[in-house]
Amino acid sequence: MAHAHAHDFESNSKKLYIAILINVILTLFQIVGGIMAGSLSLLADALHNFSDAGAIIIAVIARRIGNKPASSRMTFGYKRAEIIGTLINSVSLIAVGIYLVAESINRYFNPQPVDGWIVFAVAGIALIIDIATALLTYSSGAKDNLNIRAAFIHNVSDAMASVAVIIAGILIIYFQWYVVDLITTAIISIYVIYHGAILLRKAILILMEATPEEIDIDKIKAEICKLEPIELIEHVHVWEISDKRYMFTANLILVDKSRSETALQLVKRCLASEFNIEHTTLEVIDKTQDNGQCV
Repeated sequence: MAHAHAHDFESNSKKLYIAILINVILTLFQIVGGIMAGSLSLLADALHNFSDAGAIIIAVIARRIGNKPASSRMTFGYKRAEIIGTLINSVSLIAVGIYLVAESINRYFNPQPVDGWIVFAVAGIALIIDIATALLTYSSGAKDNLNIRAAFIHNVSDAMASVAVIIAGILIIYFQWYVVDLITTAIISIYVIYHGAILLRKAILILMEATPEEIDIDKIKAEICKLEPIELIEHVHVWEISDKRYMFTANLILVDKSRSETALQLVKRCLASEFNIEHTTLEVIDKTQDNGQCV
């Protein structure tokens, strides 16, 4: 089982390395094309592609660090490295997006001609590569890893951006609507900023140890209070160590403290089956020592 897991890890990592190489080459290709065409939208797409490469690099590094075993100093392990990676990733997305918006405004007041044919050709090639890279990234664990999911979102948004740039190129070729290049840049940038903000919020909430949005503490209390040996529950805390890896602590007040072991097993089973919470720390308190209530 461990051997299979290691094999999957190495296989997925190789896919990510290929995706990094593709994104770097594509970025250079788009920069050259953007300069030749005088197209800000191509340069915007190039910067976005470069951020894609950075996102995947962060995902690879964070995954390797995150798989290191826990130690006496890092007792929870290194899974939070993935969240720190997401934080860096999202901030870079927002920064690039703001820069592109500012640059498109500057270009509006200082217009320049754009070669629509170069824009169309470069963006068309970029779209094919973006789709291939997105598929590589998705197959490398996007469902189960926040960082890789962030990198996948980068790739998908870049593919959408390439479609927009292709349309802009066509409009420039047939109608000489150079302003479309700036509008496309602004749309790409706003999209980048929006998704960057979503990832940033998610990372900050995890680092602040907020209760995960998908976890309803009141529902947890209600379910636990239905268990026969338990009269009260208090000091309930739920947080995430990393994406979907929940921790839970609480105090249990029992009707009969001699049934402590039964109560602990019932609560753990309930948390695991109903709420996908596997890591729990529970303390049993004598009823006479507490005056709380089951809410």
